[in-house]
Amino acid sequence: MIRGVLDRFYEACGYVAAAFMVGIGLAIVAQIVGRMRGVTIDATEAAGLCLAASTFFGLAHTFRRGGHVRINLLIDRLPKGWRRGVEIFNCLLGSVVVSFLAWHVASLALQSREFNDVSPGLLAMPFWIPQAGAAIGIAALAIAFIDELIWLLTGGKPRYEAPDEIELDRPVA
Repeated sequence: MIRGVLDRFYEACGYVAAAFMVGIGLAIVAQIVGRMRGVTIDATEAAGLCLAASTFFGLAHTFRRGGHVRINLLIDRLPKGWRRGVEIFNCLLGSVVVSFLAWHVASLALQSREFNDVSPGLLAMPFWIPQAGAAIGIAALAIAFIDELIWLLTGGKPRYEAPDEIELDRPVA
Protein backbone atom coordinates (compact mmCIF):
# COMPACT_ATOMS: atom_id res chain seq x y z
CA MET A 1 0.00 0.00 0.00
CA ILE A 2 2.70 2.51 0.97
CA ARG A 3 4.65 1.60 -2.18
CA GLY A 4 1.74 2.75 -4.35
CA VAL A 5 1.36 5.97 -2.35
CA LEU A 6 5.06 6.78 -2.68
CA ASP A 7 5.14 5.99 -6.39
CA ARG A 8 2.12 8.27 -6.97
CA PHE A 9 3.81 10.95 -4.84
CA TYR A 10 6.98 10.82 -6.96
CA GLU A 11 4.89 10.90 -10.13
CA ALA A 12 2.92 13.89 -8.80
CA CYS A 13 6.21 15.70 -8.10
CA GLY A 14 7.10 15.18 -11.77
CA TYR A 15 3.79 16.66 -12.89
CA VAL A 16 4.18 19.63 -10.55
CA ALA A 17 7.67 20.23 -11.98
CA ALA A 18 6.24 20.11 -15.50
CA ALA A 19 3.47 22.55 -14.55
CA PHE A 20 6.03 25.02 -13.25
CA MET A 21 7.97 24.67 -16.51
CA VAL A 22 4.79 25.70 -18.30
CA GLY A 23 4.66 28.64 -15.89
CA ILE A 24 8.11 29.73 -17.08
CA GLY A 25 6.85 29.70 -20.65
CA LEU A 26 3.73 31.67 -19.72
CA ALA A 27 5.81 34.30 -17.91
CA ILE A 28 8.01 34.72 -20.97
CA VAL A 29 5.02 34.93 -23.32
CA ALA A 30 3.40 37.52 -21.04
CA GLN A 31 6.54 39.68 -21.21
CA ILE A 32 6.69 39.39 -25.00
CA VAL A 33 3.01 40.26 -25.45
CA GLY A 34 3.35 43.12 -22.98
CA ARG A 35 6.29 44.59 -24.87
CA MET A 36 4.43 44.29 -28.17
CA ARG A 37 1.58 46.30 -26.65
CA GLY A 38 3.86 48.88 -25.02
CA VAL A 39 3.30 47.61 -21.47
CA THR A 40 6.12 46.66 -19.15
CA ILE A 41 5.48 43.34 -17.44
CA ASP A 42 8.13 42.28 -14.97
CA ALA A 43 7.65 38.53 -14.92
CA THR A 44 11.32 37.75 -14.30
CA GLU A 45 10.74 36.97 -10.64
CA ALA A 46 7.70 34.83 -11.42
CA ALA A 47 9.78 32.90 -13.94
CA GLY A 48 12.51 32.52 -11.31
CA LEU A 49 9.97 31.16 -8.82
CA CYS A 50 8.77 28.68 -11.44
CA LEU A 51 12.36 27.68 -12.23
CA ALA A 52 13.18 27.01 -8.58
CA ALA A 53 9.99 25.04 -7.99
CA SER A 54 10.38 23.05 -11.21
CA THR A 55 13.98 22.19 -10.42
CA PHE A 56 13.37 21.02 -6.87
CA PHE A 57 10.06 19.24 -7.49
CA GLY A 58 11.68 17.34 -10.34
CA LEU A 59 14.52 15.92 -8.21
CA ALA A 60 12.60 13.07 -6.54
CA HIS A 61 10.84 12.09 -9.75
CA THR A 62 14.09 12.10 -11.70
CA PHE A 63 15.89 10.12 -8.98
CA ARG A 64 13.25 7.38 -9.01
CA ARG A 65 13.34 7.21 -12.82
CA GLY A 66 17.12 6.79 -12.89
CA GLY A 67 17.64 10.15 -14.58
CA HIS A 68 20.29 11.53 -12.25
CA VAL A 69 23.86 11.29 -13.44
CA ARG A 70 25.60 8.27 -11.96
CA ILE A 71 29.18 7.36 -12.54
CA ASN A 72 29.31 3.59 -12.62
CA LEU A 73 32.95 3.33 -13.66
CA LEU A 74 34.07 2.33 -10.17
CA ILE A 75 30.94 0.71 -8.80
CA ASP A 76 30.54 -1.66 -11.76
CA ARG A 77 34.02 -3.07 -11.13
CA LEU A 78 33.41 -3.87 -7.48
CA PRO A 79 32.58 -7.40 -6.30
CA LYS A 80 28.84 -7.90 -5.72
CA GLY A 81 29.22 -7.86 -1.93
CA TRP A 82 31.17 -4.61 -2.01
CA ARG A 83 28.84 -3.05 -4.56
CA ARG A 84 25.83 -3.62 -2.33
CA GLY A 85 27.65 -2.05 0.62
CA VAL A 86 28.67 0.96 -1.45
CA GLU A 87 25.11 1.40 -2.76
CA ILE A 88 23.74 1.29 0.81
CA PHE A 89 26.42 3.73 2.02
CA ASN A 90 25.62 6.11 -0.86
CA CYS A 91 21.90 6.04 -0.09
CA LEU A 92 22.59 6.52 3.62
CA LEU A 93 24.88 9.46 2.92
CA GLY A 94 22.40 10.93 0.43
CA SER A 95 19.56 10.53 2.94
CA VAL A 96 21.48 12.33 5.67
CA VAL A 97 22.78 15.16 3.48
CA VAL A 98 19.50 15.81 1.65
CA SER A 99 17.46 15.60 4.88
CA PHE A 100 19.83 18.13 6.47
CA LEU A 101 19.42 20.41 3.46
CA ALA A 102 15.62 20.04 3.49
CA TRP A 103 15.50 20.96 7.18
CA HIS A 104 17.53 24.12 6.66
CA VAL A 105 15.74 25.25 3.51
CA ALA A 106 12.41 24.80 5.31
CA SER A 107 13.77 26.82 8.24
CA LEU A 108 14.87 29.55 5.83
CA ALA A 109 11.39 29.67 4.28
CA LEU A 110 9.78 29.95 7.72
CA GLN A 111 12.18 32.76 8.70
CA SER A 112 11.46 34.62 5.47
CA ARG A 113 7.74 34.37 6.17
CA GLU A 114 8.21 35.49 9.77
CA PHE A 115 10.28 38.54 8.77
CA ASN A 116 8.17 39.34 5.68
CA ASP A 117 11.18 39.25 3.33
CA VAL A 118 10.21 40.33 -0.18
CA SER A 119 12.11 40.48 -3.43
CA PRO A 120 13.42 43.89 -4.53
CA GLY A 121 11.81 43.86 -8.00
CA LEU A 122 8.61 45.42 -9.30
CA LEU A 123 6.61 42.35 -8.33
CA ALA A 124 7.85 42.42 -4.71
CA MET A 125 7.17 38.73 -4.20
CA PRO A 126 7.51 37.26 -0.70
CA PHE A 127 10.70 35.16 -0.59
CA TRP A 128 9.04 32.37 1.37
CA ILE A 129 6.98 31.34 -1.67
CA PRO A 130 9.87 30.10 -3.85
CA GLN A 131 11.71 28.91 -0.77
CA ALA A 132 8.71 26.78 0.22
CA GLY A 133 8.68 25.19 -3.24
CA ALA A 134 12.36 24.40 -2.91
CA ALA A 135 11.87 23.03 0.61
CA ILE A 136 9.02 20.73 -0.45
CA GLY A 137 10.96 19.50 -3.47
CA ILE A 138 14.09 18.79 -1.43
CA ALA A 139 11.99 17.05 1.23
CA ALA A 140 10.51 14.87 -1.53
CA LEU A 141 14.05 13.95 -2.62
CA ALA A 142 14.94 13.11 1.00
CA ILE A 143 11.89 10.82 1.14
CA ALA A 144 13.01 9.16 -2.11
CA PHE A 145 16.52 8.58 -0.71
CA ILE A 146 15.16 7.14 2.56
CA ASP A 147 12.70 4.99 0.61
CA GLU A 148 15.54 3.62 -1.53
CA LEU A 149 17.76 3.08 1.53
CA ILE A 150 15.05 1.00 3.23
CA TRP A 151 14.53 -0.92 -0.01
CA LEU A 152 18.24 -1.73 -0.24
CA LEU A 153 18.48 -2.68 3.45
CA THR A 154 15.61 -5.15 3.01
CA GLY A 155 17.42 -6.92 0.17
CA GLY A 156 16.15 -5.11 -2.91
CA LYS A 157 18.21 -4.17 -5.96
CA PRO A 158 18.75 -0.45 -6.62
CA ARG A 159 15.65 0.92 -8.37
CA TYR A 160 17.21 4.26 -9.26
CA GLU A 161 19.46 2.91 -11.99
CA ALA A 162 18.56 3.93 -15.53
CA PRO A 163 17.33 1.06 -17.70
CA ASP A 164 20.10 -0.37 -19.88
CA GLU A 165 17.73 -1.66 -22.57
CA ILE A 166 18.35 1.43 -24.70
CA GLU A 167 21.11 0.79 -27.20
CA LEU A 168 22.76 3.90 -28.53
CA ASP A 169 24.06 2.20 -31.69
CA ARG A 170 20.65 0.95 -32.80
CA PRO A 171 18.66 3.27 -35.08
CA VAL A 172 15.31 4.35 -33.68
CA ALA A 173 12.41 3.04 -35.79
